[in-house]
Amino acid sequence: MTDEVKPNPSEAPTHDAQLVAESIASGEAKAPQVDFEADYAAAQQLSEGVAVEAATTPEDKKSESEVTKTQIPSTGNPDDYLELAEEVGASKNEAVTTVSDDLVQKALEKGQPKK
Repeated sequence: MTDEVKPNPSEAPTHDAQLVAESIASGEAKAPQVDFEADYAAAQQLSEGVAVEAATTPEDKKSESEVTKTQIPSTGNPDDYLELAEEVGASKNEAVTTVSDDLVQKALEKGQPKK
């Protein structure tokens, strides 16, 4: 038993759905046919696991990822690390402060419970 879908453009939840409903109503597009019994039978097979093995093919299965190891050779040339050192040194201009022993001592004192 197939049923014909009769969409109402005024009840469409999105603009795209409204356009499709209008094109079906005007006859520009064909209304989809729904076979509830065939869909129900297919759902029963899937729930029993019968069609799952037939529906999945080796292409559907995920391939195992390969582990790649990146090795960076040490050149011993200080110029190679100059750019990295400049990036790290640039953080001095950002919201970083110098931590002194006095500052650490004050933080430790503030962290102690009041007596």
